[in-house]
Amino acid sequence: MADNKDKKVLNVPALRFPEFIKSWECSILEKLSKKIGDGIHSTPSYDDNGTFYFINGNNLNGGKIVITSSTKRVSEKEAYKNNAENLEANSILMSINGTIGNVALYHNEPIMLGKSACYINSKDNIDKNYLFYYLQYPKTQLYFEAELTGTTIKNLSLQSIRKTKIYIPTIEEQHKISRFLQKIDERISTQNKIIEKYESLIQAMCDTLVEQETQQVTLSFSDFGQSYLGLSGKSAEDFGEGYPFITYMNVYQNQIIDLTDVGLVKINETEQQSVVRYGDILLTLSSETPEEVGMGAVYLGETYPLYLNSFCFGIHITDESKIYPPFLAYYVSSQSFRKAVYPLAQGSTRFNLQKSDFMKKKFSFPVIEKQRKIYSTLKTYSDKLIVEKQIMRLLCNQKCYLLRQLFI
Repeated sequence: MADNKDKKVLNVPALRFPEFIKSWECSILEKLSKKIGDGIHSTPSYDDNGTFYFINGNNLNGGKIVITSSTKRVSEKEAYKNNAENLEANSILMSINGTIGNVALYHNEPIMLGKSACYINSKDNIDKNYLFYYLQYPKTQLYFEAELTGTTIKNLSLQSIRKTKIYIPTIEEQHKISRFLQKIDERISTQNKIIEKYESLIQAMCDTLVEQETQQVTLSFSDFGQSYLGLSGKSAEDFGEGYPFITYMNVYQNQIIDLTDVGLVKINETEQQSVVRYGDILLTLSSETPEEVGMGAVYLGETYPLYLNSFCFGIHITDESKIYPPFLAYYVSSQSFRKAVYPLAQGSTRFNLQKSDFMKKKFSFPVIEKQRKIYSTLKTYSDKLIVEKQIMRLLCNQKCYLLRQLFI
């Protein structure tokens, strides 16, 4: 590739394939698209036997439409009555409410969109994959962030999306850039499959080791711990600087808290906020689906003070003669634990875990000696998983660097 950083050539990227020399043209997304629209703003008629899925912004992840067992269904008639007929081969989907700027390519999946997702139908003379990557370009994402409206739940308007500035090279250069970035995405996808296999292996081993253990004790979490709530009394202006706090996704996605992935929050000296300590088990309190309530991770670090987000609660371990805190990192992801917690989720549109009911509920645990052995066995594989996740981060950083260099 040619490096154009030090050349005084206007409207060309810093990094470019050497066979291309023409300047890029500045345009806006509206002029490069046949149609830009969003999903339904009301609640559709759900149908458990429907053949179409109701997709919102949280279903767009990793460049794909993610459909799970909890994704709501609608009938084909309901889907086409709303926005399914607007989706086509050139459609790009993007999250525009709550989670902002996640994009996915549409591949003729049977879906209709909710209000937190929009569709962008690129013109036939534009490489839709080029637009797909340009929307991920950090400069474009910063523009989206600057255009957000709303206080608690942020929203990106269709007007702002239509006015998004896009620099366009020739169609041949568009194809070459998009194919190159697709190769990076393919490597990321392969790495993600490696991670998923390790996670599945650890999960299967955990379930087997816990369930086959004959020496069991029946305990509630209140028998060996004291619960506390996460941050309270905070507004959006308090976040972004100050002391570290553990985010919801850090608890939800990990078995052991990732200390490289924390947020920052302002804490005044007069505030009475609970602090996370070594060995604490942290659990999600609230989610859009009952399956995601009570997901947990253990904190095994020494950072102080360290706080917890408001959508989770923590448990200080007060009696380590009954429980080995690191073992809980695996136990709370076991099938037996998940099945026991699922009925405790209450709600209709949003589900909440009643902390007091959870603390009183009885669970079967291996005896303390067995807990230590199970943890030691599983940690060997978890350490390998950590290495694979580090490789994934490096690949994602490489992609981010290339996005910055390949676009204007």
